[in-house]
Amino acid sequence: MSLDNQQLIEAYRRMSRIRQFEETTKELLLKGELYGAFHTSIGQEASIVGSCMALADDDFMVGTHRSHGHPIGKGADIKKLMAELMGKVDGVNHGKGGSMHLSDFSIGSLGETSIVGSGLPVATGAALGTKLQGGNRVTLCFFGDGASNEGTFHESLNIASIWKLPAVYVCENNGYGEYTAWRKVVASESIAARAAGYAMPGEVVDGQDLLAVYEAVKKAVDRARAGDGPSLVETRTYRFENHAIGPYPEPYRDKAEVDDWRANRDPITLLRKKAAEFGLDPAELDQIDDQIADEVVQAVEFGRQSPEPPLEDAYVHLFTEPVAIRH
Repeated sequence: MSLDNQQLIEAYRRMSRIRQFEETTKELLLKGELYGAFHTSIGQEASIVGSCMALADDDFMVGTHRSHGHPIGKGADIKKLMAELMGKVDGVNHGKGGSMHLSDFSIGSLGETSIVGSGLPVATGAALGTKLQGGNRVTLCFFGDGASNEGTFHESLNIASIWKLPAVYVCENNGYGEYTAWRKVVASESIAARAAGYAMPGEVVDGQDLLAVYEAVKKAVDRARAGDGPSLVETRTYRFENHAIGPYPEPYRDKAEVDDWRANRDPITLLRKKAAEFGLDPAELDQIDDQIADEVVQAVEFGRQSPEPPLEDAYVHLFTEPVAIRH
């Protein structure tokens, strides 16, 4: 159930793309070229890509407010993502979604929102739609440890289990729900342990290990596609940056803890260290990094060249009959 060499290369490409895209957009935000709240998934690339590599191209995926990595992991065009973050008309949502509200139906990304836990019922509804239509798609839902305490988590898993929906729920447990350590607010020994209450499999995996994530999620995807119902996978991962980028205090975790994860548990570094074992040429991975760097430069230029939305488009895509703008 493991990835072959070409799949591993593609997985590395997507992980590098997430990392370089978000490092660049972080710089643009701090320079004032991007706007609004901005949450990165730097450090969580293996959790994202390992999960997405287990999906078919036409499967559905729902992300979180930490939302750039998920569509990139599913194969999104970073030019259109960059334009979206810049609020331009060539963005995936015509510049109206921004950082926390991205969607890209062309790759099966049904969207993300800033409301914690709100993606769970959306994903469950998509899985129900597939079952009612007699389709073969699986819906994968990303959510964080904080969302596991929301009512939507319990309601969604319960109904998905009752109706044996083709859904896979992936909890990216990065240690903190905003500024609170997860162990302070979760009574069970893991998020995955809660699966037992809904008669579905639950598994905890090392979220920094690409193959461990892929194998666990692939097993869950295959089970869902076979009609055996949903599963819950908890990836133990870590976000290297603060909850959000900007002048926010970070008194809730020790600098030594962050430094240790960066130095010893970076998912991209871990994959590179095993390159020879996996049959990957480090020189080829270097070339991929260089290619991604060029892609990101082109994406930034694409976003800058894209026009601003006209005032007349303010209510387009909001109502079936757009409201006229009075000048």
